[in-house]
Amino acid sequence: MQRTEPSTADDAFSADLLRGHTDTIVLATLRRGDRYGFEIYKTIRDATGGAHEIKEATLYATYRRLTKDGLVEAYWGDESQGGRRKYYRITDAGRAVYQRNVAAWIATRDVIDALLDQTSGATTSSAKSARANRSAQSTKGTDR
Repeated sequence: MQRTEPSTADDAFSADLLRGHTDTIVLATLRRGDRYGFEIYKTIRDATGGAHEIKEATLYATYRRLTKDGLVEAYWGDESQGGRRKYYRITDAGRAVYQRNVAAWIATRDVIDALLDQTSGATTSSAKSARANRSAQSTKGTDR
């Protein structure tokens, strides 16, 4: 059964909207440097203030898929505090996929924003300007 309106502000966030972007989220995290599996999980959780957590099983399936597809490389680090950790690093192919995915996300977001603006009667030049500014800010740094 679907609810017609969220019961709290926390319910307004939809993990379903992000679920299809797990690869891109992981690639974004790896753009900042090599990380081990659980460190990626913590980085994602902390970046959202705990509002979004990706299940570890989902992340490890994502790591395997990204590795198989050549978008990340996996390697074993030195033993530290109890055992060796598997680290992941983004490849050039992974950077290219990340950039394409971000561009697709921005284009999709802009279409949704335009549709929501249209249906709410808020299609103004300031709304269009705000969208353009968000798009410009979102693409900064995608050329790494």
